[in-house]
Amino acid sequence: MQVVNWLPRTELPFAAPSRPELLEAFEPYEALQASGEEAAAPVAVVKPAPEARPAVERAKIEVPRPSPVAKPVVAEEAAPVVKAAVVPPPRFALQLLRAGRCLLLVELPTGERFQTRDPAYMLLKDMLRAAGLPDSPQIVGDPVRWPLLVRGTMDQGPEAARDFVQGFVSARLEDEPCVCLWLIGLPAVRFAGEANAESWYRELQVEGLGSVWALPGLELLMEEPQRKADVWQAMRRLMARWKTTDE
Repeated sequence: MQVVNWLPRTELPFAAPSRPELLEAFEPYEALQASGEEAAAPVAVVKPAPEARPAVERAKIEVPRPSPVAKPVVAEEAAPVVKAAVVPPPRFALQLLRAGRCLLLVELPTGERFQTRDPAYMLLKDMLRAAGLPDSPQIVGDPVRWPLLVRGTMDQGPEAARDFVQGFVSARLEDEPCVCLWLIGLPAVRFAGEANAESWYRELQVEGLGSVWALPGLELLMEEPQRKADVWQAMRRLMARWKTTDE
């Protein structure tokens, strides 16, 4: 309100005395008007400065760059479970014979017992005569045929066949020992002697069976007669084993 002086209309109790100069009347308003010269002087009209508009910063619109597409994490494929190859059971038929002081484990070419006129049996008789042994061997037990069962879950693989054949022959040796066990045919060499065709014509030592002699099968000897010479040479080296002292 721009009030410079204030005078009360009535005397205020306990107030200080008024100063006379403050009671003088003010000059009329016209006296306060400007003189002619001052009136003639141009009046500078000062325009108010335009309000400074706040600078509007352009908002930077960042266009999002396409981020590289994250490849879906593909779980590593589990390594395929490698199943152990199922080995089919071996198939063979063996016959155990006794001739003098020797036992013979012979592969049955047809899978059936030897017949008197069977060519394979005739060849076996010739080999026994050449070795100085009785040419009418005695049959020991039934033929060993593998696999034992046509159906079932019993293990009938090569190892089971080996254990069975060795157990069978070992039991017969306990009944009556021998000085040499002839293994004739690859199945006999493999599952009784734990050897292969490379051991043919050789003498081997097999735990639980003693001294064994590995020979080709009778059927192979008939198909390849030249092998008979190798059989004869090996036989001459071993013949002293089974010949009796009184011969």
